[in-house]
Amino acid sequence: MDCDQRTLVSALVDSYREVGGINHLDSANLPSKRTVTTICEKLMQLLFPGYHDEEPVPADELEMITGERIAGLIETLVIEVAKTLRLRDDEIGEKHSGYRQQARELACQFLRELPGIRRLLQTDVEAAYEGDPAAKNFDEIILAYPCLEAIAIQRCAHALYALDVPLIPRIMTEYAHNLTGIDIHPGATIGTHFFIDHGTGVVIGETTMIGDHVKLYHGVTLGARNFPKDENGRIVKGNKRHPDVGDHVVIYPNATVLGGKTVIGERSTIGANVFLRESVPPDSFVTNDGEKLNLFNKITGESIAPAESGSEF
Repeated sequence: MDCDQRTLVSALVDSYREVGGINHLDSANLPSKRTVTTICEKLMQLLFPGYHDEEPVPADELEMITGERIAGLIETLVIEVAKTLRLRDDEIGEKHSGYRQQARELACQFLRELPGIRRLLQTDVEAAYEGDPAAKNFDEIILAYPCLEAIAIQRCAHALYALDVPLIPRIMTEYAHNLTGIDIHPGATIGTHFFIDHGTGVVIGETTMIGDHVKLYHGVTLGARNFPKDENGRIVKGNKRHPDVGDHVVIYPNATVLGGKTVIGERSTIGANVFLRESVPPDSFVTNDGEKLNLFNKITGESIAPAESGSEF
């Protein structure tokens, strides 16, 4: 077998010419995945001081330590955000100066959101404590529950997504996905007191809207039902594609809820292994008996509309 280095290099470079769609040459510098991972780790230190540190954080030094961390994070964010802004302009054939200044403004806007994100995360910790009888205390939840790390990173990524920062939010949530097995798109809007029990295999799509006090179990998918195409056969992007989940909804393991027009009414319960493509009213209880879906009103017990498994109500 030929293992000559020149032959190997030549063959690989030839593939670069032939398969051009996965090259990034003579173009704007890409953000560093490694650096974005570090940003996530630094954000966790700011969001939960003392929990993600090798040494204790003294209360009388908290302001100084926080100031140092913010200063370092701003500079790192500016560099990476400027890269993405330049990259976006490069893709549409535009160029202008001032990327670093624009990136600094965006970084500062984002960091101003952190106190509000911490308030949301406090409700998420409370929801985990109230929703899991195995949870001994808040320390255990913050240190050991993968859902909290995934939600914390997604809430930060969502703030950057809302500021129209390209690419970085997606890298952040994919880092969390790799770390926790929980895949939440940065575009998803999530209310207070959100808890994902166990978490592995959960998928939440970009245009999903989740209310307050919602609990999901492992394997739940809040996904898209279909992908409309334009006259050239290309997928139309930017449409509402994923479901809305009302307040106080519980969705049990391996349930799948699809579609941009699908609304799960508040206080509803979706049972395990349900495959749902249509809206259900408030106070619904949906189960799958293996042959059909059953829909009941939780208050009256009235059966509303059984359906074949996987079909529409």
